[in-house]
Amino acid sequence: MSCSEAMAGVMRADLGVGPGLSEKKMFGGICFLLHGNMIGAVGKDGALYRPGKPNEAAMLDLPGVTPMVMGGRRMGGFVRLDAEGFADDALRRRLTEISLGFVASLPPKG
Repeated sequence: MSCSEAMAGVMRADLGVGPGLSEKKMFGGICFLLHGNMIGAVGKDGALYRPGKPNEAAMLDLPGVTPMVMGGRRMGGFVRLDAEGFADDALRRRLTEISLGFVASLPPKG
């Protein structure tokens, strides 16, 4: 799986610029981190967000959002947004905002 550079650019714009933000190539895509904790990622056909377990059920009610499954296992606290949903600015920004808020509550990784 290769990453969509256009989608990565959109996610960069949604996240903005701030202290502690970084990115790293992982899982065949680009992961976005805050103080070492994953906020989300983009791949060739969608995106991953980390709204956290307290917000996961509400995010799964949104269009285009499904549980994140990797290697046959569901990743709690993470959701997947399909490419069509990623094109919806309001939906994508809502997931970004909630994921940023959750990840900001976590202790920084060294």
